[in-house]
Amino acid sequence: MQVSVFYLPSIGSRAEMEQGMAGLRRDLYQRMLAELKEQAQLADELGYDSISFTEHHFHVEGFEISNNPIMLDLFVALNTKRIRVGQLGIVLPSQNPLRVAEDIAMLDHMSGGRANAGFARGYQRRWVDVMAQQLHGIHGATPGEHDAIDEANRAAFEEHFRIVKAAWTEDMFDFQGKYWQIPPAGIPWNIDATKQWGSGVEDGIVRQIGVVPKPLQKPHPPIFQPFASSENSIRWCAQEEITAILPPIYLQLQNQLYEIYREEAAKAGRTLALGEGLGLLRDVVVADTDEEAMELWGNSGAFCGAAWFAPFGFNKLLAPPGESLTPQDLMDRGMLLVGSPDTVSHQMETLLNDTPVRWLFAWTYNGLMPHDKIMRSLELFQTKVLPRFEGAPA
Repeated sequence: MQVSVFYLPSIGSRAEMEQGMAGLRRDLYQRMLAELKEQAQLADELGYDSISFTEHHFHVEGFEISNNPIMLDLFVALNTKRIRVGQLGIVLPSQNPLRVAEDIAMLDHMSGGRANAGFARGYQRRWVDVMAQQLHGIHGATPGEHDAIDEANRAAFEEHFRIVKAAWTEDMFDFQGKYWQIPPAGIPWNIDATKQWGSGVEDGIVRQIGVVPKPLQKPHPPIFQPFASSENSIRWCAQEEITAILPPIYLQLQNQLYEIYREEAAKAGRTLALGEGLGLLRDVVVADTDEEAMELWGNSGAFCGAAWFAPFGFNKLLAPPGESLTPQDLMDRGMLLVGSPDTVSHQMETLLNDTPVRWLFAWTYNGLMPHDKIMRSLELFQTKVLPRFEGAPA
């Protein structure tokens, strides 16, 4: 089992956020960077597989101050030795896919081949609609809504993904899609250097382009998609050999999606063990006592979940239709990993008995949890909990 540290990341404690407009405070952002650096260095030393950041914009509230996860990746890579760095994920419908391909390839070189790539569709309309306005008809797609907005968002996402893959794997390429024509027709180019040492030009017109540099890893960095919970997304990830990361969802639906991924992969000619190609996201808060862990989670995961994620509908899949679960229920079912090392070990045992977990993404609530408590949680989870499950598949 591979374990990755996942960050929103946020700035400010709950009390600082509740004062209002925490995202504007320069001092809190500086504090966040200093703490992230130390946490990443500890995770590196302890043996965590990777560290990943979201992409979001305009969050004056203080949640998810992560407008450029690739830059945060580079910041971490330059301050660590072995831990991999990635994004969960770059919101492709709002981006120039050629720029994304270039930036992640540069990150891969500058990190010494430690880059992961993560691509998401985008659901927060306040920023997706603003950032994607150059793409006609593309908006943030509300989770669980299968409407025209969702359809256009998915079409743009998949087209952008194909462009990124082509940019990484083909020396020279062209692409004609709904949103992008690469290159646009009729670009003149009569440079002698290109005639002698380049490619892509015929009769003085640009016919193909070559994106450089190519990633250091061949054919490209590992690719992930957060946080997939629909059948369409799971099937697409299986077809494209992407690791799909599931958010906390009730067991019957989770295992159904596991089966769908394996079935779809088989159609594409890949025989996978159950759980291969999938990962799970879980809150991970480990403290010396259950009481301390619950208090820490109450001001981090519980606060953030109720104030920021429930309004987007992310709590709807925690329980089967018609049921509601308490935090204790979620812990008893392995959907939250919160408590002392012994308690979290019992929760992990339940989780692994129900689900073949090959990737675990540990949601780490920086800012909302004090820095020293995060450092302690990272240490306890890696040294006191995970060694008990060394036989879990990798």
